[in-house]
Amino acid sequence: MLETINSTLMEWSRAQFALTAIYHWLFVPLTLGLAVVMGVMETLYVLTGRDFWKRTVMFWMKLFGINFAIGVATGLILEFQFGTNWSNYSWFVGDIFGAPLAIEGIVAFFMEATFIAVMFFGWNKVGKKFHLASTWLTGIGATFSAWWILVANSWMQYPVGMDFNPETVRNEMTDFMAVAFSPVAVMKFLHTVLSSWMVGAVFVIGVSSWYLLRKRETEFALSSIKVAGFVGLFATLVTVGTGDKSAYQVAQTQPMKLAAMEALYDGGRQMPLTVVGNMAIPKMLSFLATRDMNGFVPGINDLLEGGYTLPDGTRALSADEKAERGRRAVEALSMFRQAREKGDNIAMEDARKRLDADMPYFGYGYISHPEMLVPNVWLLFWAFRVMVGFGIYFIAFFVLVLFLVWKAKYNRFRWLQWIALFSIPCAYLASHAGWIVAEVGRQPWAIQDMLPINAAISKLEVGTVQTTFFIFLVMFTVLLIAEIGIMLKAIRKGPEA
Repeated sequence: MLETINSTLMEWSRAQFALTAIYHWLFVPLTLGLAVVMGVMETLYVLTGRDFWKRTVMFWMKLFGINFAIGVATGLILEFQFGTNWSNYSWFVGDIFGAPLAIEGIVAFFMEATFIAVMFFGWNKVGKKFHLASTWLTGIGATFSAWWILVANSWMQYPVGMDFNPETVRNEMTDFMAVAFSPVAVMKFLHTVLSSWMVGAVFVIGVSSWYLLRKRETEFALSSIKVAGFVGLFATLVTVGTGDKSAYQVAQTQPMKLAAMEALYDGGRQMPLTVVGNMAIPKMLSFLATRDMNGFVPGINDLLEGGYTLPDGTRALSADEKAERGRRAVEALSMFRQAREKGDNIAMEDARKRLDADMPYFGYGYISHPEMLVPNVWLLFWAFRVMVGFGIYFIAFFVLVLFLVWKAKYNRFRWLQWIALFSIPCAYLASHAGWIVAEVGRQPWAIQDMLPINAAISKLEVGTVQTTFFIFLVMFTVLLIAEIGIMLKAIRKGPEA
C-alpha cells in the first residue's frame, strides 16, 4: 500500500514539474530568438540612420516584452519546485545544483532587468549607440541566464566535479570549472540556444507573412523576413552540427537514452540508423555513436543483461549487478553513520572504503526491478524523429524563403506565405520534442546513475500535489491565453508610425 502511495506521489510530482517546464519553454525560445533578431535590426538602424529600422525593431521589441514577462513568471515557479516537490534532491545535491542557479539569479537576471528598462524606455533619453548596447546586453543577459540553467541541467545528465560526503549525506562541489564547462554543458547550451534562434526566426517570418497575405506593411514584412531568414538559416545549420555532437555524447554517457531513441532492443556492430518504419541508413547509428562504422552499439536488452565488452576493455555489468552494488553502497553509508554516532573510527574507515568502492552505483540501490531503467521507448523514438524531421524541414524552408526574398519574388507565392505562418507551431513542436528526448530519456534518473526520481521526491500528501497541479494548469493556461491575445492585438495593430 505504501509503495502504491509513493508511486502515485512520484507520478503527480513528475506531472506537475513537466507541466511547469512545458509552459515555461513556450516563452523561452521566443525570448532568445527575438533578442538576436532585434539586435541585428537595431544595428542596421544605427549603421544606416533610417527611421524605418527603428520603427521595425520597436514593433518586435513590443512582442519580445510581452513574451518575456510571462516567461519570468513561469520560470520562478519552476525553480521553487526543486524545494517544494523535490526536497530530497535539493538536499542531496543542493551544494552543486544551487550554484549555477544562484549565479543565474544574481548576475544574469539582474543584467536582463537592468538593460531591459533602458531598451524599452530609453529611446529618446540615451544615445543611439548606448541604446543599441542595451538591446544587445538584454539578449546577452537572457542567453547568459540560459547558460547557467543549462549547466545545472547538464550536470543532472552528466554529474562531474563533486565528491560525496557521507557525514552530511550530500554531494559537494570540488571543481567548479568542471561543472560549469563540462563538454555536455557546452554542447547542450549551443544546441538549445541556437535552436531557440530558429524558433524566433520562424516566428518573425510567419508574422511578417501574415502582413503580406493582408497586403499590409510590405516593406516592413520583407525586411523582417530577410533578417530573420539569415538568423534562422545560420542557427539551424549549426544546430544540426551540435545535435550530432550531443548524440555522440549521449552514446558515451547515457547509452540507455540512445537505445530508447532508436527503439533498439538488441544491439550489435554496423547498426543502421532507423528513419521510420523499415527505412534505415546502413551503419549510420554505429558511426554516430562510436565514430566507427563497425562500432558496437548496445541495445536495451544488452544494457539490462550486461556481459558485452566496454570501450575500455572491461565487461559491462548487468542491471542486477549494478543494483546489488548500489544496495551495498546504501548499506555502507548506513554503517558509516552508525559508526560515526558511536565514535568508532575503525568501523567508520572500513565503511567509508566500502562506500567509495560502490559509490558509482549508489543510485541503483533504489531501483527495485531492472525494467525501471527503461524510459518510454515509444515517446522517445517519435520525439527524436519529430525533432530531426523538422530540423531538416527548416533548413529547406529558410533556404527557399531567403532565395525568393532576395530575388524579390516572395510576394508572388501566397502558398509559401501560408506555410510560413503555419510553420510557427511546428517550430515550437520541434523545440519541445528536443526537451522530451533530453528529459524523458534520462528517466528514471533525477541525476544520471546517482539518484532516481523515486528517491528524490519530497514527503508530501498526494492530494496536495494534485491540487497544486490543477491550480498551475489553470493559471498557466490563463497566462498563455492572455499572452496570445495581447500579442495578436499588437500584431493586428502593426508597427506604429
